[in-house]
Amino acid sequence: MIGELYAESLAGERVEVEYADGTRRPLEAARWMLPAEGDEAMLSRCVPPVLDVGSGPGRLTVELARRGVWALGVDITPHAVRLTRDAGGRAICRDVFGHLPATGRWRTVLLADGNIGIGGDPDALLRRVRELVRPGGTVIAEVAPPGTTSRVDRVRLRRGDVAGGWFGWATVSAADLPHLARRAGFPGARCHQDSGRWFGILS
Repeated sequence: MIGELYAESLAGERVEVEYADGTRRPLEAARWMLPAEGDEAMLSRCVPPVLDVGSGPGRLTVELARRGVWALGVDITPHAVRLTRDAGGRAICRDVFGHLPATGRWRTVLLADGNIGIGGDPDALLRRVRELVRPGGTVIAEVAPPGTTSRVDRVRLRRGDVAGGWFGWATVSAADLPHLARRAGFPGARCHQDSGRWFGILS
């Protein structure tokens, strides 16, 4: 159901993110289909091969392919994977915690658009990403501004009376990323701001 509702949002349907306290906000998934200010801060640092985790409709994967940079998107939503392929990018429908090709050989792993929140456990996700990236490789993670409180929310997607199952989604502050990186086996992380967005570089 989560994937179906996400696909409907990509198609322009009104889908909301509902929090455990009853708060709701629109899921504006269509914005992930268009280039965004700050994308270049990630794209310019990508050394192939690149794994785009939670690639969605593939704007970054497709742009990298257009530039001649070998990249693969991975997403759990079949519709998002189709959109990526239709636009000229490579993508597979997989869970990042499942079997993925070239484990331990990726030179760059992207966690764009807050995808460090996948699974609601940043420690587990970064440990998994540490397995995927090659020694000396780089992880580029988009995070929340330094003044943000890192947290895990219980959320679900909703369209009218139809709701998906609850799942965890984490918010990670740039201030907390170096500590998380070290716990996951990275020497550290440096953060910078570009176009109002914050990015962490783990290597």
